[in-house]
Amino acid sequence: MSTLSYAVRDSRTMLRRNLRHTLRYPAMTAMIVAMPVTFLLLFVYVFGGTLGAGLAGGGGRAAYVNYVTPGILLFTVAGAATGTAVSVATDVASGIVARFRTMAISRAAVLTGHVLGSVIQTMLGVATVIGIALLIGFRPAASPAGWLAAVGLLALFVFAVTWLSVALGLVAKTAESASNMPMPLMLLPFLGSGFVPTSSMPGGLRWFAEYQPFTPVIETLRGLLLGGPTGSHATLAVAWTAGIALVSYGWARRLYNRNPAAR
Repeated sequence: MSTLSYAVRDSRTMLRRNLRHTLRYPAMTAMIVAMPVTFLLLFVYVFGGTLGAGLAGGGGRAAYVNYVTPGILLFTVAGAATGTAVSVATDVASGIVARFRTMAISRAAVLTGHVLGSVIQTMLGVATVIGIALLIGFRPAASPAGWLAAVGLLALFVFAVTWLSVALGLVAKTAESASNMPMPLMLLPFLGSGFVPTSSMPGGLRWFAEYQPFTPVIETLRGLLLGGPTGSHATLAVAWTAGIALVSYGWARRLYNRNPAAR
C-alpha cells in the first residue's frame, strides 16, 4: 500500500472518530445552529421592518430577510470555528495527540480528520439555517447553477475557516482559551455587509468593511442566491478564501509538528 493510501485510510479513521464525537455530544452541533437562528429571528422580526425600509428600493421585512440571510450563513461558519478550536485544543491537552504520534498512523491524518469532520458538521448547520430562513420568508431566485456555485463557495470558505480554527486550537494553551480565540471572526459579518450596506457606515469603518474578507464572500453569496450580479466580489471571495486556507494550513501544520505537548 502506498504512502498516499495509508494517509487516506488513516484520515478516514480519524474522520469516523470525530463524527462519533459529534454524535456523542450533540449540544455542540445545536449551538452551531442556535446562535445564528436567534440572530436571524431577532434581526428579521425586531429590526427587519426598519432596516428593510432603508435598503435600496425599500421592501421592509420581506426584503430584509433576503438581504440578511447570506450574512447569517457566514456568521454560522464563524461560530462553528469555536467548536473546532476547542476540540483540537482538548485533544492536545488530553495527550491523545501524543499517543497518536506513537502509533503507526499518518501524521497528517489527525488534523485532516478534525477538518473534514468539522466541515461536515458546519455544512449541516448551514443547511439547517437556510431551511429556517426559508420558513420565515427567505426567497432565493438562484438557478441550479447559482445554487451549486453558492454551495461550492460556502464549502470552500468553511474549509478555509476550519483550518484557521485548527491552528488557533493548536496555539491555545487550554481548551478554555481556545474557545475565545475565534471570537473575533464572529464580529466580521457585523463589521461588513452582512447586516447593513457598507454605504451606510462612517468613513473609516466603511473602508474596513469593504476590504475585510467576509464582505466579498457575503456579497457573492447574495448575488448568487438572489440572482443578482456578483461583479468583482466573486474574484475577491475566491482569492480571500484560498489565501486563508493556504496560510492557515501552513500555520497549523507547523504548529502541529513543533508543539511540545503533542510529542
